[in-house]
Amino acid sequence: QLQLVESGGGLVQPGGSLRLSCAMSPFRFGLSTIGWFRQAPGKEREGVLCIARSGTITNYADSVKGRFTISRDGARNTVFLQMNSLKPEDTAVYYCAARGIADCSGTTSTYPIWGQGTQVTVSS
Repeated sequence: QLQLVESGGGLVQPGGSLRLSCAMSPFRFGLSTIGWFRQAPGKEREGVLCIARSGTITNYADSVKGRFTISRDGARNTVFLQMNSLKPEDTAVYYCAARGIADCSGTTSTYPIWGQGTQVTVSS
């Protein structure tokens, strides 16, 4: 049974940076398309970025383009979300999710495995 463990959330001032980590254990090649999602209070969960099994990256949210990047470590068991130039509007619980589909297309319903979420708060 694959599990995702997230870390790196916290409180940061506007304009600051955070790097979130999503560790997959055990690593499973067939479930290694990883998406980052977020949910702000009272709002629907939205996709942020996705990295496919091949390494191809898809941006789900125009609001983070140019500020957030997704990457995978050399061992392929950890996916990162680097968040720069953070804004108060980025405040949300951030989740990573995994699926067996080889690419990043489709809806959030195609991600069967989710992490517990990590809180990101951008505030002065």
